[in-house]
Amino acid sequence: MSPITLYGHLGSLLVGLGLYGLIVGASALRKILAFNLLGSGVFLLFGVIALRGAGAGFSGDPVPQALVITGLVVAFAATALAVGLLVRLAETAGLGDVDDALPPATDPASAREAERAPAEEMG
Repeated sequence: MSPITLYGHLGSLLVGLGLYGLIVGASALRKILAFNLLGSGVFLLFGVIALRGAGAGFSGDPVPQALVITGLVVAFAATALAVGLLVRLAETAGLGDVDDALPPATDPASAREAERAPAEEMG
């Protein structure tokens, strides 16, 4: 297996793990980290595609490489902003932990039971 193919598979794995984390992750911090993982996989795939598109014996095209470097800087800044806002939200809400900033996803059946319980107590 060539290194380019290995990097391509690794980029695909990172994209898959990032999507899984976005879908399954319950807390906001985990979603931010999963989004970073997804972006890293896309950057890696983009770099591999740019490298494979280069001619034999030449280095990769510098334009995609510059776009990837710019994207990494923007992703870092966006992550810092998102984590800062999440910490501020946790402080404002009086939560002890940043992971508690978003409520965990609940099962629809248990949500219906929780709605029925106060109605039964009143009646």
